[in-house]
Amino acid sequence: MRNHILLLVLLLVGFQQLPAQTRTARETITLEDLWVRYRYYPRPPNEFRWMADDNYYSLLENGAIVRYSVETGEQVDKILDFGDLDLQGISPGDISSYEFSGNESKVLLKAQVESIYRRSRQQTCLVVDLQSKETLLIHYGQKVINPTFSPQGNRLAYVFGNNIHLTDLATGEFEEITYDGEQNAIINGLTDWVYEEEFAFVQAFAFSPDGNRIAFYRFDEREVPEFTMPLYNGLYPEQYTFKYPKAGEANSVVSIHVYDLDSKKTVQADLGSETDIYVPRIKWTQSSDELALMRLNRLQNQVDVMIVDANSGDSEVILTETSDTYIMEATDDKWFFLAESEDFIWTSEESGYNHIYRYNRDGEKVATLTSGDWEVTSIVGIDEANNRIYYQSTEASPMERQLYSVSLKGKGKQRLTEEAGVHQVEASGNFSYFIDTYSSQSQVPVSRLMTSKGETVKVLVDNASLAQRMERLDIAQPEFIEVPLQDGPTLNGFMIKPSDFDENKEYPLLMFVYGGPGSQEVMNAWGHGDAFNYIWFQMLAQQGYIVACVDNRGTGGRGQDFRASTYADLGNLETQDQIASAQYFADLPFIDAGRIGIWGWSYGGYMTSLCLTKGGGTFKMGIAVAPVINWRFYDTIYTERYLKRPQDNADGYDENSPINFARNLEGNYLLIHGTGDDNVHYQNSMEWVNALVNANKQFDTFFYPNKTHGISGGITRYHLYTKMTNFVLENL
Repeated sequence: MRNHILLLVLLLVGFQQLPAQTRTARETITLEDLWVRYRYYPRPPNEFRWMADDNYYSLLENGAIVRYSVETGEQVDKILDFGDLDLQGISPGDISSYEFSGNESKVLLKAQVESIYRRSRQQTCLVVDLQSKETLLIHYGQKVINPTFSPQGNRLAYVFGNNIHLTDLATGEFEEITYDGEQNAIINGLTDWVYEEEFAFVQAFAFSPDGNRIAFYRFDEREVPEFTMPLYNGLYPEQYTFKYPKAGEANSVVSIHVYDLDSKKTVQADLGSETDIYVPRIKWTQSSDELALMRLNRLQNQVDVMIVDANSGDSEVILTETSDTYIMEATDDKWFFLAESEDFIWTSEESGYNHIYRYNRDGEKVATLTSGDWEVTSIVGIDEANNRIYYQSTEASPMERQLYSVSLKGKGKQRLTEEAGVHQVEASGNFSYFIDTYSSQSQVPVSRLMTSKGETVKVLVDNASLAQRMERLDIAQPEFIEVPLQDGPTLNGFMIKPSDFDENKEYPLLMFVYGGPGSQEVMNAWGHGDAFNYIWFQMLAQQGYIVACVDNRGTGGRGQDFRASTYADLGNLETQDQIASAQYFADLPFIDAGRIGIWGWSYGGYMTSLCLTKGGGTFKMGIAVAPVINWRFYDTIYTERYLKRPQDNADGYDENSPINFARNLEGNYLLIHGTGDDNVHYQNSMEWVNALVNANKQFDTFFYPNKTHGISGGITRYHLYTKMTNFVLENL
């Protein structure tokens, strides 16, 4: 669930106020500007791609793929103009993305993209030969999933009908690699719902380095219970049914296979006798004869790194890691296999903080590459030619992300980004250059090209027009604060005050909460892709409200002990921390203690509901959007990672479920949910409504037909924020 909705990330932006005599008239923020005109949305580079030659990059601009020189920043040429192509019935305006083949002789155009779940997409695909400009429509123009070039660029693999297909790009002929795919039964080369949602990947196949093999997942989900939800279209609602494993229920049985393109034979990897496991990642080593994979047990407190012989399927475990709580979430950058040796890079929290280590194939630690009371948050890449690894971390501050490099022996660490704030970095192929998108509380997002030494080559997007619009708002700069706990650590927070703040007045306070494991809302960043929420906070500040947010125990950036303190007891410490924070604010002379509200979405909706039932009247009002109300209703991977199975920890599920505290609800409460939410099911809110009615509690509800967890589309968000704004104005 972490990072799963648009509104989860804290938006911290601020500009120093101009002297009164030079300040222009304040521009009033409106919901129309936010959700109809999108006036405050930062613009990223459009479909930026590094070229194989690090001297060039490309962008998607005005119906063309345009090549730029890194050295000069000038346009070199148009690689492809869609208007010059036979697009075989596809409108140029429907092309939204592209990918080059490895040798850049071909380009894949993705058009008419349609969302399936959170990360999965299906699209119509065209492959263009860049020399002849001939186009090949993939799979007769039917929409496919995960289209991927082979390393040599002569084939394209994709998923259609839960089976893996392979198209020969020279002849246009395609073949099926798998044949048993079936809706709600067998999936090949594509993740099931819970893997996509919680392990955060969709493509479940990978070409070997030589392009002659494809390793792929097979999900047998026949024993996974089905969830059905009505979609209100037409005279009779359509019943949409899909496989959704709730906590304690059966998962898909996952197997890993390797298909040989020459012999047409498939071998199955030996994953051991236990089938109730997860395989959160697979990755080819530098050899096309060896496939590496992570095997994770059901409780997610033991992970094994395994090497599979691609010829026989035989496997061996080369590293095992265990935890007293849970293993930190598997990511694509958790491991790397080196080409110049048989060593591999692995990240671990064994020290209490996530750091980078180097191991050999015997599972022996060769080197500790990073250490300290801070966390490595991602590995950007490894430059073996120059013996360096690039990574991002919280070393400067838990609220920042900076780029560093260190040698593969753990020597010569260098910090490469100096601007305070949060940096998101992508390296070029040979690590000569990086694209760095950064922001801070006083800096709108800027995207720039920089060298491996940290020098700026060119600013790609400066969002200057956005900065000017923000300046006209005459907003108050957010303040970072520290909230002390009586029997615990100090918590990080922020506060937004009206620009005409008067310390002698009392103001109503609205708190924003997410609070889920590993999340962070209090960051020295502008936007994180979510300008809208922050501008809404500023709109409320213009109307005389103070807005605040506090990262409770269980959130990220501060080490394993802080994050795992909520293990097996979700909702307990987090709620205590939010209530204590509200009481801390209530003691401030400029806060009206009788007018404190709280709101949140998803995990934040869960927290809001607990705060109004366990808060003893601390909160005058609350808004819960798409809340989890009972963890028994949520999925296996996320829930059991933090709570274990219901069979093992029933109290952990029940003692902090709002359902069991409905009789204690105090304050004005608004419950909002989308009826088509495939993630946090509408069932949560229906059970919650029953509990509140049975407790004879009055409350308000609003439900959005067919809307998913993000509650979006058309003017839906405008309607939603109008609803929430009115509730705040009327009840706080």
